[in-house]
Amino acid sequence: MADDEIHLSRKQARAGASTHVTRYVLPISLVLIVLLFALLLFFWR
Repeated sequence: MADDEIHLSRKQARAGASTHVTRYVLPISLVLIVLLFALLLFFWR
């Protein structure tokens, strides 16, 4: 059974390209939400 192992490279295992866009989504959305809440707090009074 141990002879049946298949070894794939990292790229083959992922089967896709990595654009690294997702690392920017969380910080940008977090900043936008904080700004939105700050604006709501300022103008809601």
